[in-house]
Amino acid sequence: MEIGKWLTLDELAEYLKLSTSNLYRMTQKGEIPASKIGNRWRFDRDEIDTWMKSQKPIADNRHINAE
Repeated sequence: MEIGKWLTLDELAEYLKLSTSNLYRMTQKGEIPASKIGNRWRFDRDEIDTWMKSQKPIADNRHINAE
């Protein structure tokens, strides 16, 4: 799949390996960066990549420092 700058819902679902229904629900709730053009959602690939990197869980360092 060639990935352009602007992705459709189906393209993003394939890119992120998520179901389209789950992704649509996340989009409706504002949980993922998206733009609505008319009645269609579009996703900026660079914004999605940045968003994905920000979703990494933060390590819990309390058990490391409890020596």
